[in-house]
Amino acid sequence: MVTAILTTPEPGTVIQPIHQYSDEQQAHIKALREYADTLLLDPSDPYYKWELRWLNKPDTMPRYMRAAKWKLPDAKRRIEGTIKWRREFQPELIRPDEVKIEAETGKILLNGFDKDGRPIIYMRPGRENTETSPRQLRHLVWWLERAKDLMPPGQESLVIIVDYRSTTLRTNPSISVASKVLTILQQHYVETLGRAIVTNLPMLLNFFYKGISPFLDPVTRDKMRFNPDLFDLVPKSQLDSDFGGDFDFEFDHEVYWKQIVDHCGIAEDGTRLEGYFDGPRSSNMYAEPQHLE
Repeated sequence: MVTAILTTPEPGTVIQPIHQYSDEQQAHIKALREYADTLLLDPSDPYYKWELRWLNKPDTMPRYMRAAKWKLPDAKRRIEGTIKWRREFQPELIRPDEVKIEAETGKILLNGFDKDGRPIIYMRPGRENTETSPRQLRHLVWWLERAKDLMPPGQESLVIIVDYRSTTLRTNPSISVASKVLTILQQHYVETLGRAIVTNLPMLLNFFYKGISPFLDPVTRDKMRFNPDLFDLVPKSQLDSDFGGDFDFEFDHEVYWKQIVDHCGIAEDGTRLEGYFDGPRSSNMYAEPQHLE
């Protein structure tokens, strides 16, 4: 068994999908950025550089245009809503110690990549260790941000694998919590979910998916798969052995947490260490596998 995390896709992975845009679409992307710039905080605001950092990411404007089906007024509405949410939530500045307790049991793990180079987030509701609170949502957002840190160049989406093994009615999240999670994912991380895979769902929890169905937009629903053949989607070398893969990962909370924090360059106050402002230093080296001890 290994405790070292996987921080890069399998060598030779071809990143997909790759988005190409027509002249008209590029004009819409440019117009959306010009609009977003009018909403920017004053440079004297402490959060200004983080807001600008997010707007400057090459995938931000295209994602919002695609989510809006290339309708500029809708894209403007969507990005304005996310800017307001990010100012309040400040997702890139969540302090590690604020959410560390939520990670003690490994109920959410970021480890490995699918065949298209998407980072994989494993969710295991059966490992729930805390009571419902806003911190649980901040913990989830922390992992969404870390998954974005690990995305290789050209990749804009991630995979979520929800494993319901050992989940009970007590440990399963409430429909209220699930709806809040979906709101964040669908409204503020648009076009970020590449696949949502549900495995080992017991019959007694079928009602749960019926309950959250009204909160699933058609795009998210289309990306959900129940009990697929994971070998069709994830290289064996990258798939956790719990699912039949060859990656025999042993979860040690302190070791795992330190690797994630160090690799992403997260400072104690939630900011970035020197040299990590734009992401992990190895973000452009995905062709060579990086295993961090």
